[in-house]
Amino acid sequence: MQTTRLTLICHAVTPLQKKGHFPDDEAVAMDWQGAALSLAGRYKENRRLLCGPEARTRQTAGVFGSDAVIDDGLRDADFGRWKGQDIGQLNSDELGAWLSDSTRAPHGGESVDQVCARIGDWMKSLESQPGHVVAITHPFVIRAAMLYVLQFPVSMFYRIDVEPLSAIELRFNNVWRLRLDTHMAKSTPRNESNP
Repeated sequence: MQTTRLTLICHAVTPLQKKGHFPDDEAVAMDWQGAALSLAGRYKENRRLLCGPEARTRQTAGVFGSDAVIDDGLRDADFGRWKGQDIGQLNSDELGAWLSDSTRAPHGGESVDQVCARIGDWMKSLESQPGHVVAITHPFVIRAAMLYVLQFPVSMFYRIDVEPLSAIELRFNNVWRLRLDTHMAKSTPRNESNP
């Protein structure tokens, strides 16, 4: 059986993220030229580039190539009436219920359980598709993928931090595995007189 390699990359930071708001279909806030120079050469060969349908994932995918295909399976969680809202201004009881009970969706969108089930189905669909997939998506999607691969309980969902432009590598060869890659800069010899 051939290996499926999946690189999940979180979209670049957005203005709403910087303000502590739930996401909406907003553009990203990034230095495009600098990002293109530092990231464009990564993941170039023999890969399929996928992205979620939102503007922030499509724009981020553009840094990695012009051939991105929109995959609805990579869409962000549906935050319902909380979309674009300031997290600090929400009803604290509703927010607390949502954060503590993965089956709840007080915003009228998807629950965490629903997001995890959707992403689990998407991951299963990749198991019969060998090759390298580079997927630009969202923190909620990446968290759900991590739970699926590591078989963690959904109670671990909010213990995974996903930073903008961070990447994780997953491999499937009869079983999914998390692969930690080493992209460390070459170390500079230590000057013994200056520890």
